[in-house]
Amino acid sequence: MQIRQAREGDAKAIAYVHTESWKTTYRGIIPDEFLDHLTTEARVPQWEQMIRSSEKEQILLVAEQVDGKIVGFACGGREREGKLPYDGEIYAIYLLQAAQGQRIGTMLANQVVQYLHTLKLRSLLIWALEKNPACRFYEQMGGTLVGSQTLSIGGENQLEVAYGWQDLQLFGKRSTSQE
Repeated sequence: MQIRQAREGDAKAIAYVHTESWKTTYRGIIPDEFLDHLTTEARVPQWEQMIRSSEKEQILLVAEQVDGKIVGFACGGREREGKLPYDGEIYAIYLLQAAQGQRIGTMLANQVVQYLHTLKLRSLLIWALEKNPACRFYEQMGGTLVGSQTLSIGGENQLEVAYGWQDLQLFGKRSTSQE
């Protein structure tokens, strides 16, 4: 498995991982009708734009198998909303279902965190739907529940929760209060 920066030509594979991981992860959480209408093609322009972006303070990484297949991605940079006192953010981590449970998410997250260190950021935030099984992953990586907000997806309100790390150096380490 290779973790590398996304490049021209990766957008379709990233969009595929994005839509397929939503369909498997959020089935039973988000309305089926919404998930059934997600398409790779609709997401490609978003990821092409991010790959081409001249934004210097964000990163988009892919997890690529030896055969060249992209099975996951992560992106992050400066915190985007300013609602909570954190300066860095992991915007997304998505893996195909078959690639989950192999520490690929950990590798992707750690690479994003290393990049955030180069920006001299000190703290980290990640948002996830409360019912997302990945919340356990964020807790295992030392994240503390620090906020919540409601958003509408597919016509239904969903609770989104924020996990935070006051000290970016502690990402990946469980706090004593969680042991």
